[in-house]
Amino acid sequence: MNIRQAKEEVARAVEVYLAEDENGSYLIPIERQRPLFLIGAPGVGKTAIMEQVAREMGIGLVSYSMTHHTRQSALGLPYIAERSFEGETFSVSEYTMSEIIASVYEAMAETGRREGILFLDEINCVSETLTPAILQFLQYKVFGRHQVPQGWVVVTAGNPSEYNRSTHDFDVATWDRLKRIDVEPDYEAWKAYALASRVHPAIIAYLDAETSDFYHIEATLDGKAFVTARGWDDLSRVMRVYEARGIPVTERLIAQYVQDARTAKRFAVYYDLFNKYRSDYQIDAILEGSAEARVVERAKAAPFDERVALVGLLSSSLAGRLHAVMLQDAATDLAFAAVKQVAQHCEGGLADAADVRAACSAAAIDYDARAKEGRESRLMSTDEGSSLMTAARFLRAIADEAAPVALDQAKARFGAYAQQLDEAVAAAQRGLDSAYAFLDEAFGIGKETLLFTTDISADASVVAFIGRYGSESYAAHSRDLMLEERAAALQERAMQAADAR
Repeated sequence: MNIRQAKEEVARAVEVYLAEDENGSYLIPIERQRPLFLIGAPGVGKTAIMEQVAREMGIGLVSYSMTHHTRQSALGLPYIAERSFEGETFSVSEYTMSEIIASVYEAMAETGRREGILFLDEINCVSETLTPAILQFLQYKVFGRHQVPQGWVVVTAGNPSEYNRSTHDFDVATWDRLKRIDVEPDYEAWKAYALASRVHPAIIAYLDAETSDFYHIEATLDGKAFVTARGWDDLSRVMRVYEARGIPVTERLIAQYVQDARTAKRFAVYYDLFNKYRSDYQIDAILEGSAEARVVERAKAAPFDERVALVGLLSSSLAGRLHAVMLQDAATDLAFAAVKQVAQHCEGGLADAADVRAACSAAAIDYDARAKEGRESRLMSTDEGSSLMTAARFLRAIADEAAPVALDQAKARFGAYAQQLDEAVAAAQRGLDSAYAFLDEAFGIGKETLLFTTDISADASVVAFIGRYGSESYAAHSRDLMLEERAAALQERAMQAADAR
């Protein structure tokens, strides 16, 4: 199965394992809750989906790579304890609490979450001295004498032996105690994640045209040559920072992440061409509705691969704008909640300016603390943390003003802050309308416009923006997309029926 399907299987298993009956007992007893084992090639995203599942389900997450663990490090160094039996005292060796189990309890104390996922990566690469303990753990969820706390689901992962010479094969008795999930690289599944995560549009446009370059591992005279989903994702992140700081993205940089010389060179050439398109097509002017006539004419005459790149540039730029608006929207909601609470306190007796400033400062401190906790626990998205810190800065600006700030003044400052959001929303809606107007003029209701609609529909910020503020342009074109999909489905059914005859 692909990584999207694997994520669904993990989420369903966690939901079922944590389900209780009316008496509070687990519907599936702990001893029957088979640990999940995700097995697949390196870099397909096994670790990433654990963070996504935990965040989306609002549960805890503790991750461990098992490659460096020995029996002593996993179980804890032994100590000498005294035991009595039939009147005699004996000295026996006992292990301290497992480092891994202790980490679960620490996570529970820090986050307050009593349920979660204990994720053990590279489980089939453990040292031989630890193998018996691992087998015991997989069957009973126990390290030494210490059991995984109730409410924590065990998920493990590993690579097949052809990718990692350190792996050990499990016997049938072990496999029969695991819920095995085989994960295969799949570009379309990864593309949905890439669009939602705003992976660099040059990478998506390139892989749309060269899908075979998405993932491959092969032996060469110089060793292993490989390209992985993780490599493309990490390259995207560093490319964006390089571009923001004006540092050239070179083939040398690309080859550090795309570790196949042929693919690295091909993408480097494409990236230079992509940047030329970005300059030639004046993307910002298109979204402002002021594209020159020559740009429209060039788009009409462009070959299909250039059109795909143009669509990628437009969808990425627009999604970035709408993402910024939705961050501002979330921060404004948080600021409003804080100002409203300050107003309620004032009505209850806090009336002077010093009290208003103190209340705003306290709210800012609370938001900063929540963002810090979310970042450290990895159970809060980057966007949620960013919105909290943005709201905190607004509140701190009120609290830090030299002149006293009364409640009416604080409300007025929030009104001006909210007005900025209204202006940003209006500008974003104009950008969406302008993009569709350009695409309609250049291509009509063709593949390019449908591709644009599909791409922006995969971005959570775009979906959230349209759900909250609406867009007639998007509604009209998404109807066209649905009609196109239905027509394609009908055509496929007709072909299947013809084949059956």
